[in-house]
Amino acid sequence: MNEEIQIQFPQPGNWQEFTLTAIYQDKGGYRPPARYTPADIPADHAPAMQAVVAALVGLGEDWQAVQVWARLGKDAITLAEDGTYTMIDGVCLTVEAVNPQGGRRIFTASDYPAFIITEPAAVEFFKFFTSKQ
Repeated sequence: MNEEIQIQFPQPGNWQEFTLTAIYQDKGGYRPPARYTPADIPADHAPAMQAVVAALVGLGEDWQAVQVWARLGKDAITLAEDGTYTMIDGVCLTVEAVNPQGGRRIFTASDYPAFIITEPAAVEFFKFFTSKQ
């Protein structure tokens, strides 16, 4: 996988201040540094960013995210009425968090299943920032 979004929160717990960095390879193999602030997030993609924040709030007060890695993949399974399973796209988060005592920890979807976000808006958000335009 050559596509990833990294989100840094310089003030843990302050979800309105962040830097989003899109990492991907273009056709020539170059990985352009594409950085965005909250003001750069298009209004139609704001709900997807809010979904990421909602997942992070689930960490609780002892742990606050300082960095998030988001990757797109076939992360979730749905069960159809006919009993068949289908893999669907999902954005999977890996979170580095700190606590008030100075501890650091990495949290994954194994710790918090809410870190797999399958809403179509989240998938489109990821694709928007990692497109190879």
